[in-house]
Amino acid sequence: MTLLEVRDLRVEFDTPDGVVHAVRGLSFDVDRGSTLAIVGESGSGKSVATQTITGLTRGARISGSATFDGTELIGANRETLRGIRGAKIGMIFQDPLSSLHPYYTVGWQIVEMIRAHDKSVSKQSARDRAAELLSLVGIPNAGRRIDDYPHQFSGGMRQRVMIAMAMALDPAVLIADEPTTALDVTVQAQVLGVMQQLQDKFGTAIILITHDLGVVAEMADQVVVMYAGRAMESAPRRTVFYHPHHPYSEGLLRSLPSHGDPSRRLTPIAGAPPSLIDPPQGCPFIPRCPHAFSACHENPPLRSVFGDPEHLSACWLPDSVEGRAAVGTDSMQETR
Repeated sequence: MTLLEVRDLRVEFDTPDGVVHAVRGLSFDVDRGSTLAIVGESGSGKSVATQTITGLTRGARISGSATFDGTELIGANRETLRGIRGAKIGMIFQDPLSSLHPYYTVGWQIVEMIRAHDKSVSKQSARDRAAELLSLVGIPNAGRRIDDYPHQFSGGMRQRVMIAMAMALDPAVLIADEPTTALDVTVQAQVLGVMQQLQDKFGTAIILITHDLGVVAEMADQVVVMYAGRAMESAPRRTVFYHPHHPYSEGLLRSLPSHGDPSRRLTPIAGAPPSLIDPPQGCPFIPRCPHAFSACHENPPLRSVFGDPEHLSACWLPDSVEGRAAVGTDSMQETR
């Protein structure tokens, strides 16, 4: 059952250099208890999209729709958003040290968050809940460490504190923005494990924002691949990994190291992402795409490919190998 439905979301920012088109017509659905991964290079609009949904992009020009459990979030008043943000939609930000206030203990911050949404909860009850949450996310001696300050925790433990705070009111959706950035591999696995345990226990839907395809392979049910503010491909996880259609998705996968063939060299995507102040006409991946041809100068819609209604790709390339080969011949002739 769909819990969050986003349709044609567009976000623009005025800057001295011009208008930044940060998100350009993004659509996706999040089902109850599922994990949606939004992947792409830095600057592709992943974080801006989810922050806009929760009302955290002030000063931006926003259009489109984001319906959460029957409530329209785009254009909602501040009181409505305050009632949903934290209580029904929890958030884990990329840098826990800058997201936690250095002057207050972690317990105080969790208690304040709980009581901000429910004044009937006493301070002692909220403190007991905070200690329970810290223990639940794997912080040892939680009853004592509740009175420690953020700087007294390691990076991985601070991230666990952020998860505990985000889960304090059992939200229906948890938005995790690069939750494992700057963590070593062991701690990364532990943090992901905590998130999966909480999802299994509470049935929480997760929106996972990341550029790490290893994390996607571990966590996701559905994947949206973003580039230059747009969705390039949307499909179930296994489909994206084993049967991608869009050349950008293929490029991301080719850039991964191979465990089966350690001698294989990494294949980077040539070039750099375009400016979102003056993006290319048509498909934004044209300057970097090895298959680009004349049709690509017209904006490709997200369409079903390979006969699979769940597999959508914003690319004019045919589904068949033969069709792609023919396009490749045409594109080489156009280049000449």
